[in-house]
Amino acid sequence: MALTRMLRCLSRSFTTVSSSSPRVCIVGSGPAGFYTADKILKAQEEAQVDIIDRLPTPFGLVRSGVAPDHPETKVVLCYGAESDRALGIPGEDLTGIYSAREFVWWYNGHPDCRNLAPDLKNTDTAVVVGQGNVALDVARVLLRSTFELAKTDISSHALAALEESCIRKVFVVGRRGPVQASFTAKELREILGIKNLYIHIEEADLHKTPADEEVLKNNRINRRIHELLSKAAISTAPYPTPGQRELHFVFFRKPERFLESDARSGHVAGVKFERTIIREDVGSGKQIAVGTGQFDDLECRLVLKSIGYKSVCVEGLPFDPQNGIVPNIRGRVLSDSTGDLTEVEKGLYVCGWLKRGPTGIIATNLYCAEETVASISEDIKKGILPSTSGSSKPGREGLLRLLDSRNSTVIPFEGWQKIDAEEKRRGLLKNKPREKLTSWEELLEVAGK
Repeated sequence: MALTRMLRCLSRSFTTVSSSSPRVCIVGSGPAGFYTADKILKAQEEAQVDIIDRLPTPFGLVRSGVAPDHPETKVVLCYGAESDRALGIPGEDLTGIYSAREFVWWYNGHPDCRNLAPDLKNTDTAVVVGQGNVALDVARVLLRSTFELAKTDISSHALAALEESCIRKVFVVGRRGPVQASFTAKELREILGIKNLYIHIEEADLHKTPADEEVLKNNRINRRIHELLSKAAISTAPYPTPGQRELHFVFFRKPERFLESDARSGHVAGVKFERTIIREDVGSGKQIAVGTGQFDDLECRLVLKSIGYKSVCVEGLPFDPQNGIVPNIRGRVLSDSTGDLTEVEKGLYVCGWLKRGPTGIIATNLYCAEETVASISEDIKKGILPSTSGSSKPGREGLLRLLDSRNSTVIPFEGWQKIDAEEKRRGLLKNKPREKLTSWEELLEVAGK
């Protein structure tokens, strides 16, 4: 992998730089972190770069957030968002309701969600709230043949659960219309192309208003998505055949509350949705969904909320909880979380979702990293950053001493190489790219051998 080659490059650079070289520590080994490291090493050839992560495995979203049947996305040329947005409606804590992030981490073998154990056997219906790419990812994993999934690096515990799954219907529900759907045409084409899958879309939902026509006229991507949905709506049979799996796109609905089961206290039994219409917001000019006071209930025992990721606050770091970002100017971290544009934290920068919020695709982090590294380079040229020569900051050695004083387990690059080799070895036995190690105990054991 290109990312592994970059890791080796970074590892070599540790021993070839002088004591006066710029020292940079990157917290988080996801796409944003590696893009940033790459850009720094190109902009500052003598830079000394350390990447640290709380997991014993690198790659972040690429390893744990990308669907296992998308191996091409896993080749990569900061700590991001490890929490979830909440809907803030009644019943959100009922059993059977999960965030899409948790579900994605579960089937990708993230050690934090290995024991999630969603119940896929006691219901034939799943509801996905949200209509972005992640929503289509989880819907596709639920509906796709496990024979095909078995050839990917999906975690074994997830594959075993999916092989016994009784899920036959997946409803992907959004508060706005198909013109405003936020998934990409590529993701849509892939899920529409699943063999023997019944697709249902209400023709009335595809009706275009004059405002919609204007959007489609000026946006090729939205126009292509609408064309794909319209084609699917008219090319599908009126009713599914017995045993056929079903994908239902439901537009113009927003969740009002989650319904509790009468038979199983504390468990979800369905979702009450309010019908919506699209209106232009006077202040922003954007099209927003407005409730109509009409409601529909949708029965299900599994709900996946795909309404966005959220970054978490780190003690001592300024944080904007409303937008889920560290306040910054072109990557320079602001001293005052209230947004004082005159005060920045000297030598502290941010990149990725933590900088701009959980938006864009993986490659978006490339441009994000370019901007942040440009700010770093500018500050070095202006002499704003203190020279490492004679600096009182202990750098990497100080970090290692601190971790040692806290009895923290540190996994070096060689430890990841052992994990990587073991996962590939196990995968080869099952005709898979890799068989991921999914428990903290096993990851640490293999890394320490």
